[in-house]
Amino acid sequence: MKAEHFKERQIEIDGWPVKLTSYRLGEKFICEADNVSPGACLARFKSVSPEDAEAQAISKAKHMLSKTRRRDI
Repeated sequence: MKAEHFKERQIEIDGWPVKLTSYRLGEKFICEADNVSPGACLARFKSVSPEDAEAQAISKAKHMLSKTRRRDI
């Protein structure tokens, strides 16, 4: 299978930069959310529509980042 409709964009969630990567693989659309600095994957979802996959990935990333503590230096 070949990835199609590849798209990347950067958004901010609760003050954290997050990169969203979306693409189509076969009949499913996949969206991955990672935090930009170390590039660790926060969420990856598959769905029949790109909007649904992206909404689920953003929701999970918000949940994960809300549990992350920030410390002032």
